[in-house]
Amino acid sequence: MQLMTTYQDNNYPIIIQHDAIAQLSTFLSKYRDVVFIIDKNVARFHPTKIEQAKSALSTKQISHLISVEGSEQTKSFSVYESVIEQLLETGMTRNTCIVAIGGGVVGDFAGFVAATLLRGVDFIQVPTTILAHDSSVGGKVGINTPQGKNLVGAFHRPKSVIYDLDFLTSLPYVEISSGYAEVYKHALLNGPLALKDIEEAYPNKRALAELKQLDDFLLKGIETKLNIVVADEHEQGKRKFLNLGHTFGHAIEYHEKIPHGHAVMIGMIYQFIVSNLILDTRHDVQHYVDYMHKLGYPLDVVLNPEFQPLLNLMLKDKKNDQNGVQMVLLSEIGKPVVKHVDNTVLKTAFEQLQNLLK
Repeated sequence: MQLMTTYQDNNYPIIIQHDAIAQLSTFLSKYRDVVFIIDKNVARFHPTKIEQAKSALSTKQISHLISVEGSEQTKSFSVYESVIEQLLETGMTRNTCIVAIGGGVVGDFAGFVAATLLRGVDFIQVPTTILAHDSSVGGKVGINTPQGKNLVGAFHRPKSVIYDLDFLTSLPYVEISSGYAEVYKHALLNGPLALKDIEEAYPNKRALAELKQLDDFLLKGIETKLNIVVADEHEQGKRKFLNLGHTFGHAIEYHEKIPHGHAVMIGMIYQFIVSNLILDTRHDVQHYVDYMHKLGYPLDVVLNPEFQPLLNLMLKDKKNDQNGVQMVLLSEIGKPVVKHVDNTVLKTAFEQLQNLLK
């Protein structure tokens, strides 16, 4: 399956299939230097795939291999500086392509290296997790700071996204459930029918672990993101909708050091509560709590922190403006809106969330 972005120019293909990595050579032939930035665990579990990727190069091309951890600690100034210095020492030119092989962390990090190395070189996304079906598309790249997630970054489109579904076979359940959060988010954005379909496909942890029909839902998720991103690449309007669940989610992720998708799922419950408080909606929040318990999400992590440190993190969210915290809320399933939310409402919603999970 292949999709193509529909910008006015500089479009790129998104290839989604088993053994997709075999097509990598098509996109690399014109470069002198090719840099593979690879998640260490991916290299360990899929050595044949990594060799297949490296074999895409001709004998005239110069190959560079950099292994990184697939954790958020990689998205730091210290690791970024180390990698940049290492690459500059090779004397490479702008006739370079960086190939990111890993999950969302590696894609974000390698994309930021590509966006800033020699004022910008090309890069290719080879996502290896479910979560990365979302982050690999759209061109948002970046690193973290002590103040929060993704506060330093750029918009830098990949030259292609090669989504080889064979990589998903080795994922532990924690990665499956983390990635599912973004797939589920896209269903919430698409409307009641999409939500019904995905909840029926994955009613419990056992069903989700089997990954049946996942190809179809991944494709729908990528199409959903593409439709929004092409209309609003630099997040001035509709693209903010893709941050559903992320305002509180990023805060709880950063504070409690939990997987991104687990935090986003909690963030989506939280936004339902906020929506009920300020939009006069009637979302059945208990339904979402029960559903996420059935899938094995560790929701009780919300019982640990005090609210003020989380609020401090939310106040630093990059979607905010001079009027304070902005959140994406669902006025109805499939109908997102962006609203400013008062700090007292945010605290009340947090207290209600804690009471729900006690």
